[in-house]
Amino acid sequence: MLSERMQTVLNKQVRIEAESSQVYLAMASWAEQKGLEGVSEFMYDQSDEERQHMMKLFKYINERGGHAKVTELNGPELEFGSIKEMFETLFNHEVFVSQSINELVHIALEEKDYATHNFLQWYVAEQIEEEAQARTILDKINLIGDDKGGLYLFDNDIKQLSVVSSVAPEA
Repeated sequence: MLSERMQTVLNKQVRIEAESSQVYLAMASWAEQKGLEGVSEFMYDQSDEERQHMMKLFKYINERGGHAKVTELNGPELEFGSIKEMFETLFNHEVFVSQSINELVHIALEEKDYATHNFLQWYVAEQIEEEAQARTILDKINLIGDDKGGLYLFDNDIKQLSVVSSVAPEA
């Protein structure tokens, strides 16, 4: 059974994950409008993944005797000055999500809720991967600079991007 405090903070994370899905969706739309087909496809996929993260938390709360809640969401940024600015925004958002997950882990330990602590380890590993991926993309964009040809190649290459985290399970 979840404590009231644990239920509250997990529901807050449900909202954060839902808002993350919206962030990626807004970025997908912006990229699509700019003719960046690869980037938009990548962002649509990431938006779906974030929704799955939200659903995993949502179901966990209910399975543990809590009440998962649907709340109003804050709207994401809709416009970006450049592809670099968009990915910087994304990286900063992923760092924020990681901090939120870390706080959940801390609270789970304080509450001696070892089942939730164990459940959250998946999110800890996932965030390491998310941050590494965003950092890798930013590194590539910084290499490209203002080169339009480089951006074209990057837009094509992002379709195959795969970043293997140091904590990823071995295949």
